[in-house]
Amino acid sequence: MLMTKEQRRRLEAEAASRGTSVGSLIREAVDARFATFSRADRLAALRHIQAMEGVFRTPEELNAIVAEERDAQFFLADLPSG
Repeated sequence: MLMTKEQRRRLEAEAASRGTSVGSLIREAVDARFATFSRADRLAALRHIQAMEGVFRTPEELNAIVAEERDAQFFLADLPSG
């Protein structure tokens, strides 16, 4: 496989930071780019997601809920037992 020195340098740096090989990164990239799911599979999944009903929260709302619950648990943990 031909690549520039800069591409190779970036791959080696990423592999080192992840504790994996350059080959593993290349296989991961190929799988991500040329997924084994067909266009029909992806469209079916999209239709399934679009048909979902329920309460969907933004990441900010979810973070606020988690923070409130964490604060409540810390508050209860600080109360004297007895």
